[in-house]
Amino acid sequence: MITTAAASRHAKAACLQQNLKPVLEKLYEKYNRRGLIKPDPLQFVYEYSNPVDMELAGFLAASLAYGRVEQIEKSLSNLLGRMGKSPYQFVLNFNQRDRTNLRDFKHRFTAGDDISDLLMLFKRVLAEYAGLEKFFLKFYSPADENIIPALSRFCGTLLNMHKSASVSRGKSGIAYLLAGPSLGGAAKRLNLFLRWMVRKDDVDTGLWSSIDKSKLIVPVDVHINRLCKILGLHNRSSVSLKTALEITRRFTEIEPADPVKYDFALSRIGILEDCTGRCRAQCQACELLSWCRGRRDWSI
Repeated sequence: MITTAAASRHAKAACLQQNLKPVLEKLYEKYNRRGLIKPDPLQFVYEYSNPVDMELAGFLAASLAYGRVEQIEKSLSNLLGRMGKSPYQFVLNFNQRDRTNLRDFKHRFTAGDDISDLLMLFKRVLAEYAGLEKFFLKFYSPADENIIPALSRFCGTLLNMHKSASVSRGKSGIAYLLAGPSLGGAAKRLNLFLRWMVRKDDVDTGLWSSIDKSKLIVPVDVHINRLCKILGLHNRSSVSLKTALEITRRFTEIEPADPVKYDFALSRIGILEDCTGRCRAQCQACELLSWCRGRRDWSI
């Protein structure tokens, strides 16, 4: 027997499929194009053609994807510029002189030594696995409901490796760069990296073909959080892992095989169209207008 709650969930899912999915598809067609990637940090991944360079550049780009867009671009240009033509070769040959040269690097509260600690871990990983994907697959199981368990084990293992090998240099900020979902946060930057690697279209690289994209979690930044709240996909007051999971579940009702499909397109509304959640004249041309009209308070 179908319960009242189950029937309600089914009705809501049917409503999303019928009414919201066509709108999201239009947004996907409009925004999900390679030419619109900039100023997204994903742009730096496409400066390389070798997959091992691309995944390393991608991890660094996602790791520093916090703060103002202009500062993120400046910091990544600086960091990757120091690494030369091949981030992969730079990491394989990383030494004390490279650590010294990176010491004056700074991106908000990520210091050069934090980046060096991360690169030393990746040097150990690459020596054994020849790529980040093979290492990540150690922790991935297709039987898991989503990517959260694998991501937690991936981050936990790297942090334990750092702890066991670290030489006392004062407090390290590497934990922020590897802040996995086991800490309760939305793990936005790590989920962003996984979206770039696992999905394949004109925007995302699809380099990691061994992972099912239906397992991905939406990387919830300020734009996605605001728009998903306006669309009625969640009603939480803060961004947490529970928020990310709830948003992902709602997108799964719309696109079960690819719940993160619309992430890039929706984030463009915030970044390129400067959507703040408040009613403005330019809202009249937005594909989401009819959904926003149903909200009493746009100042979210």
